[in-house]
Amino acid sequence: MSAHLDLLMFAVLIAGILIGYPVSFTIAGVAVIFAFAGYALGEFDIGLLGALSQRIFGLLTNNVLIAIPLFVFMGVVLEKSRIAEELLETMGRAFGRLRGGLGVSVMLVGALLAASTGIVGATVVAMGLIALPTMIRNDYSTPLACGVVCTAGTLGQIIPPSTLLIILSDVMSSAYQQAQYAEGKFTIETLSVGQLFAAALMPGLMLVAVYIAYLLIRAWLQPSAAPALTDSPKPSLGEIGRAVVPPVLLIVAVLGSILGGVATPTEAASVGAVGALLMAGARLGRARWLLTGAAALIALAVLAGLYPVRLQRDDVDAMDWTIGGLSAFLALVGLAALGLALRRTAREGILSQVLTSTMVITAMIFATILTASVFSLVFVGLGGEETVEEILTAMPGGATGALIFCMALIFVLGFFLDFVEITVILLPLIAPVLILMGHDPLWLAVLIAINLQTSFLTPPFGFSLFYLRGAAPPEVSTGQIYRGVVPFIGLQIVGMGLIALLPSIATWLPGLLY
Repeated sequence: MSAHLDLLMFAVLIAGILIGYPVSFTIAGVAVIFAFAGYALGEFDIGLLGALSQRIFGLLTNNVLIAIPLFVFMGVVLEKSRIAEELLETMGRAFGRLRGGLGVSVMLVGALLAASTGIVGATVVAMGLIALPTMIRNDYSTPLACGVVCTAGTLGQIIPPSTLLIILSDVMSSAYQQAQYAEGKFTIETLSVGQLFAAALMPGLMLVAVYIAYLLIRAWLQPSAAPALTDSPKPSLGEIGRAVVPPVLLIVAVLGSILGGVATPTEAASVGAVGALLMAGARLGRARWLLTGAAALIALAVLAGLYPVRLQRDDVDAMDWTIGGLSAFLALVGLAALGLALRRTAREGILSQVLTSTMVITAMIFATILTASVFSLVFVGLGGEETVEEILTAMPGGATGALIFCMALIFVLGFFLDFVEITVILLPLIAPVLILMGHDPLWLAVLIAINLQTSFLTPPFGFSLFYLRGAAPPEVSTGQIYRGVVPFIGLQIVGMGLIALLPSIATWLPGLLY
């Protein structure tokens, strides 16, 4: 038994999570119990636990992970301020007259919200409250409507920016470095968040196209499942512009600055948080002042890029002082607009809800990452790393067989575990071995990201299913929700197959930009 404590430890962890005990406490508790059990049996060096403080300090000072609360804040602001709701209503009226068009609009809105919020729960709940009753009222097949809403909500995990990709980039970068050390390389390359964002963008859009193609074909073959709307007034161009342009500008500002190399993910997340706050404030009234502040901040960013000023230098001339004064004025205008937005959102009760939700979501993510660090330390100390390597290298089919086994394992674990738990517990063990076998780390990361996205749809513990169950009308049964997601799980697998056969879908854009 002592020789297999590592595998027993993993099995006990899954059992503990399935019982329903809080995840973070389960992870840390199982790690501590097996650390002392291994020490008592002579299989674990208890001195390894001394490395925990350095691990925790390194995690809390990780510049990449700082972006998580900022992106969460941005997404919650867009949800609580009802910007997402307005976008959904407008797009539904724009596409509703097409057979299957309401489902197409939900998918397109899901993609837009994914690129501007990245939060699955907020997107699924918003669409479950707004789009699902509309689809059912217009005679859409209830399982199909449920599947569309659940799946559109999960796009926030694959289309950047998303918390999954941020966490995954940190894990895969460490795995890539470990693989290079094992190969004896002295010049170590790393993977950045920007590279993974670029790698995931095209596959994410490809999945949106696959979903829409399925909806249109389904509506053509079975018109009664997705009929066209006949009583919805078509929105004007002005209405479409007011609903679509602000989120698109926010997406361009955030993703464009990251992919263009202008800003780090953390800096871009700050831009997104400020932009979302200004949008929310503008929606509450007196938009002209807030739009002026937003324009001032944009002008300040452009000016700082074109003509950076260092007033502490000895050779500062009149032009430098002029540019410096203009920059200070633009900054003050932007700060005034931001203060006005904060005041309005606080007065409407939105700001307190946003801060509470941001703290709760961020705490859940970081608690899981912190306790998973304890688990992985004990697991490696018990020899788990060597066990995993032996299992993968013994797989028939070599590198391809090992990859298929790992993808199947992640898929099955997705029925029971959250994407954060799989990412921070399992991936550090299998990713270095797969990279050593010759798999491209960016391509591998995208395949894993889509696989983890599927975990939101797979019963019994798919989070999208729970979110929709809470938001759906009472007449919608849990069985209908489960039946509705089955075709889309199949489409996810098709998407993974396309990327496996055509790796350039994931590698072309990062190769072009980086």
